[in-house]
Amino acid sequence: MDINDYDFHLPKELIAQTPLPNRAASRLLVLHNDTKEIDHRHFTDIKGYLKSGDCLVLNDTKVLPARLFGVKEETGAKIEVLLLHQEEDDCWEVLAKPAKRLKVGSVVDFGEGKMKAVCTEEKEHGGRVMKFSYDGIFYEVLDELGEMPLPPYIKEQLSENDRYQTVYAREMGSAAAPTAGLHFTNELLEEMKEMGVTLAFITLHVGLGTFRPVSTDNIEEHEMHSEFYKMTKETAETLTNIRKNGGRIISVGTTSTRTLETIARDHDGNFAEASGWTDIFIRPPYQYKAIDGLITNFHLPKSTLIMLVSALAGREPILSAYHEAVEQKYRFFSFGDAMLII
Repeated sequence: MDINDYDFHLPKELIAQTPLPNRAASRLLVLHNDTKEIDHRHFTDIKGYLKSGDCLVLNDTKVLPARLFGVKEETGAKIEVLLLHQEEDDCWEVLAKPAKRLKVGSVVDFGEGKMKAVCTEEKEHGGRVMKFSYDGIFYEVLDELGEMPLPPYIKEQLSENDRYQTVYAREMGSAAAPTAGLHFTNELLEEMKEMGVTLAFITLHVGLGTFRPVSTDNIEEHEMHSEFYKMTKETAETLTNIRKNGGRIISVGTTSTRTLETIARDHDGNFAEASGWTDIFIRPPYQYKAIDGLITNFHLPKSTLIMLVSALAGREPILSAYHEAVEQKYRFFSFGDAMLII
């Protein structure tokens, strides 16, 4: 399968650089999976496509303000550090820039002494292990000093960090937001619950690998990044009952989808309490085992995510829908508009 089969023309001006003032004010392209017909709506109209007995599955991961700017104590040189994941206690694997300035034993000062970190190990491609020291609670200090690690295609600074968090974020650990969930307000979620729609939560901590482009012409040769996921017993029982009663399971975002499909794959098509690391690569002709519908944003050309949605609705219908979205000037990517495949 050739990577160019998933290419499309996207004018740069359609890449959304900032979130809309109102989360739910985005547009919504609806692709009917049976007829392949398209509706153009606003996101709040999504209620008209849901019914009592359906279940929305949302990823409750919370984005770390993981980008820190500091100076080397020895020289005063400026160092940028991006937290990747916690190894143990106060030790984190990070990406450092410029990495060549950060050797084992180097100490970096953040916030004029509010936090310090010593490099304990050098890894490849700018990777380092750093042990942090601080007074108080780590995540509170990080909230004060850190910046959100926005995707590389967003050039604008974010004025409010919480706009890169979903309103239901609670499990700290992501390097990027599960952006399909950014469209929901608490009020909209409450209205859905009043309609009889169940909300179920899973966790997948999004890694920076989500922005890594496919670097091989043959898709089958691409190696997916691994991300940590977790499903509780309560969520597994909720989804099992929804399915037993004939309700639809609608995934909010590709991260929720990857978690649900990983668990269904590993448990004979069923849902179960589970946690671990997944590197599932969903692409045609993959047969979905867990979901009946998907709420997602518009993805990059030639990305693994456009392959994921193509596995659900078909490559040609997806590319046709994307072409129409470009023609209608929908906003693309993390802060852009939404798509419902149902």
